Amino acid sequence: MTYRSIYERLKEERKRLNFTQQEVAAIANVERETWSRYESGKISPGMEVLAAIALAGADIQYIALGTRSTAALTPDETELLEKYRSAPIAVKAAAIAALIGGSAPAKAPRYTVDFGNAKIGQSAAGDIVNKARKK
Repeated sequence: MTYRSIYERLKEERKRLNFTQQEVAAIANVERETWSRYESGKISPGMEVLAAIALAGADIQYIALGTRSTAALTPDETELLEKYRSAPIAVKAAAIAALIGGSAPAKAPRYTVDFGNAKIGQSAAGDIVNKARKK
């Protein structure tokens, strides 16, 4: 495993979340030049900055310690997880089956679920374009 400094991990997290320096600086309520100095190791971000980027999905445990937190999810992952948790069991089964390449249980009712741009489970449960409802 290659050692990365806190500053390198800060940059890596920004890139993982697909933010430009300008975008993450706005989230952290600092100037872009200040963010650049964080990533170059010239200065260290304060707790307010770390808290702000954590709310945007950054894994602060990884930035600080170099080990990934299982709690850190991107906003898209959080939305998907919330929708999965609130879906009926048949929708969950169809979504999992589609992800692993199987098919939905034969007797499961068909549902449609809004997962944003994702098409998870489309072949197993029909088009996924609306909130959970029985077809």
